[in-house]
Amino acid sequence: MNYDTDVIVVGSGPAGGSAALLLATYGVPTVLATKYGWTANTPRAHITNQRTMEVLRDLGVEDKALAAGTPPELMGDTVLCTSLTGPEIGRIASWGTGDRSASEYAAASPCHMIDLPQTYLEPILVSEAAARGAKLRLDTEFLSCTQDDSGVTARFRDRVRGDEFTLRAKYLVGADGARSRVAEQAGLPIAGQTGKAGSMNITFTADLARYVAHRPSVLYWVMRPGAHLGGIGMGLVRMVRPWNEWLLTWGYDIAQPPPDVDAEEATRLVRDLVGDPSLDVEITSTSLWTVNHNYATEYRAGRVFCAGDAVHRHPPSNGLGSNTSIQDSYNLAWKLAMVLRGEAGEGLLDSYTAERAPVGKQIVDRANLSRDQFGPIFAALGISGGTDADGITAGLETCLAPTAEGARKRRELEQAIELKHYEFNAHGVELDQRYVSGAVLPDGVPPVPGRDPELFHRPSTEPGAKLPHAWLVGAHGRRVSTLDLVGGGRWTLLTGLTGTPWRDAAAKAGAELGLDLRTVRIGEPGVRDAYGDWSRLSGIDEDGCLLIRPDSYVAYRHPTQSPTPTESLIKALRTLLDRD
Repeated sequence: MNYDTDVIVVGSGPAGGSAALLLATYGVPTVLATKYGWTANTPRAHITNQRTMEVLRDLGVEDKALAAGTPPELMGDTVLCTSLTGPEIGRIASWGTGDRSASEYAAASPCHMIDLPQTYLEPILVSEAAARGAKLRLDTEFLSCTQDDSGVTARFRDRVRGDEFTLRAKYLVGADGARSRVAEQAGLPIAGQTGKAGSMNITFTADLARYVAHRPSVLYWVMRPGAHLGGIGMGLVRMVRPWNEWLLTWGYDIAQPPPDVDAEEATRLVRDLVGDPSLDVEITSTSLWTVNHNYATEYRAGRVFCAGDAVHRHPPSNGLGSNTSIQDSYNLAWKLAMVLRGEAGEGLLDSYTAERAPVGKQIVDRANLSRDQFGPIFAALGISGGTDADGITAGLETCLAPTAEGARKRRELEQAIELKHYEFNAHGVELDQRYVSGAVLPDGVPPVPGRDPELFHRPSTEPGAKLPHAWLVGAHGRRVSTLDLVGGGRWTLLTGLTGTPWRDAAAKAGAELGLDLRTVRIGEPGVRDAYGDWSRLSGIDEDGCLLIRPDSYVAYRHPTQSPTPTESLIKALRTLLDRD
């Protein structure tokens, strides 16, 4: 059977670009096809959380992301106001930058959050994919595909020449966005609601430093109930580049015909939300989009897989979109690579839906709930969608009044704003995705209950959890993260100094199964637990072991020494890799 490539990736967004980069890094022949002439031309997704930065770190492009992104110190205070020049309603210390959360975020990962708009992220992913061997087909529109027992034949149209052609591959990954033609043709079941609300994006340049530099933030939420375009009553002025490149988002009534927003109207909206009627503004683009609450219940149909917005469609609340998309690809790519190399059976690929579909549903539900949770702020101020500017002023005056009613309203408003931490500081949602599938072997140890699982990260080595970060002392006395010991497309066995039998078992298991199985004994020179943090987090004795997947997830845990370590490890790997 002749193939043009092993994997075709359709789409060059965060999911598609990262899939192509991961596959190329793992040595898989890959073609990335996109109907566009290059990557994103508007900033769209931007919040890049710690887990995604860990993926970029594993891929060796973290430094490029840090160079292009805005650092946490300029992201911090989400501001609620009536305009950038008007009264403030409140502030939320966001993205782990607050005094209460900064240390927890720092302890959770070797990486910190950044603001990295798609216009800067996508070129990193796609360019690196090409540099590592992926073949790029720009201006190449996916039309259809058919599959059989041995592969997928995809039909494309060259948008420059105008002709059609086919490519044959062993697998196809559809990362072609919320209107995914691949997902539709594959028949992936999509649950939820489409078209909950309408929104517009306006990108513009304007020097707003005098209004924002003293309260640096990514997001300035402007309360404007009663504005003629409808929506949830909140407009968003979002920093793209500090402090002269911006994106404004405003809702419109989806039951009415879509608005026609020309440059004049866009300028009026920008000046209205900023609160400066003479602001010098350059409008660079306008676009409309819909708020959806959709998630696929299956991510695979035979040899066709989907990732990113093709399988989870939601508002941008919580900043989960591109993060979840990249993490989809991180989950899938190593599995495809192992199956293609003959190191795993086809059954391993079933774990993709089992692990990622629940995550997709979770983040779609969370993003939509976060959007709805602006309601209590309006209620606390005693205003509704029909309230005009005078009503907003009256509501704020009530909250500031030195009266019993004012005191009650202030407490109500504080509680309403506190609720928004579930959008802007959802550390557990960002870091604690747990997997249950055939690619994880549970050990029967019940998880230790912790604090609110959405707000707070709970590090754990339970199978199905991401390996916790802890700083170790490496070569020349420099710090190295436990996450730096794993990944790179390889399986890793972690043990301690007295875990020599596990090290020997790993060598035998790797030889028998034909696996490149790395072993690390924490405590040896170059990986010393000098701070004692790993001992507290590991969940195993020094002579126990953790088997870590290429995506840094714990697949198997044996807390103590085994009387038959080689047999135990080989049995575990055969089960995990569908090699029985």
